[in-house]
Amino acid sequence: MIILGATPIGNLGDASPRLRDALAQATVVASEDTRVTQKLLAALGIANRPRLIPLHEHNERARAAEIVEHARGADVLVLTDAGMPTVSDPGFPLVEAAIAADVEVTCIPGPSAVVTALALSGLPTDRFAFEGFLPRKQGDRARRLADLADDPRTLVFFEAPSRIAASLAALADAFGADRRAAVARELTKLHEEVRRGPLAELAEWAGHGVRGEICIVVAGAESKQADAAEALARVQALVAGGERLKHAAAEVAAETGLGKRELYEAALAARDSR
Repeated sequence: MIILGATPIGNLGDASPRLRDALAQATVVASEDTRVTQKLLAALGIANRPRLIPLHEHNERARAAEIVEHARGADVLVLTDAGMPTVSDPGFPLVEAAIAADVEVTCIPGPSAVVTALALSGLPTDRFAFEGFLPRKQGDRARRLADLADDPRTLVFFEAPSRIAASLAALADAFGADRRAAVARELTKLHEEVRRGPLAELAEWAGHGVRGEICIVVAGAESKQADAAEALARVQALVAGGERLKHAAAEVAAETGLGKRELYEAALAARDSR
């Protein structure tokens, strides 16, 4: 089978017993960077030296079929440099190919920068979306953020130190300077830091330079539903101008996101109470 193994994102103590056992028993490991895997084996004190197959963004589609065929007869442990394979890291084409070939895929769960940053952000966690890295080009980035500006879910991004200030400034432009956010860097490491505040404030802070592995967590957009009293007043104004109540309720419902039936009945009730 294919075994996806989550590796520490910083603190080696986060390597699970299952991961240690898998590393100790593996005969074949497909890894994002074989040098990083060798260092991990040494750091965890694991004497096993499995065959290491490079599996990175430049070759994963080409090597997926080969690795899947190998997995028909023996387990293949899949690792990235840090965190869970397939999550903004190599692995998805391999999983896709394995499923298509009816080869079993399982997972050794473990550290994830996405959920760690989310948990530490102080922002709502009931609904969230992971957006990975923002586009490098300014125009592409602006278009992506415009699509996300009204998303009510908490959003999680990865970002490089060299682009963090520009990305935070772009987020402030697209989402509003006062949108709440958090920047989490070097998670689980010695210099772990979580900076929380409005996007504009975080952009200014990042302008002085930020190092390390970085996650940005941004609060979702507030509901644009209008106040019910204001919406009712709008319906009444349209009716007073000669529009039929049914059409006025539908128009205001489309504008505000409130229910057409509720607006219609509220207008009737207000009319009857006069």
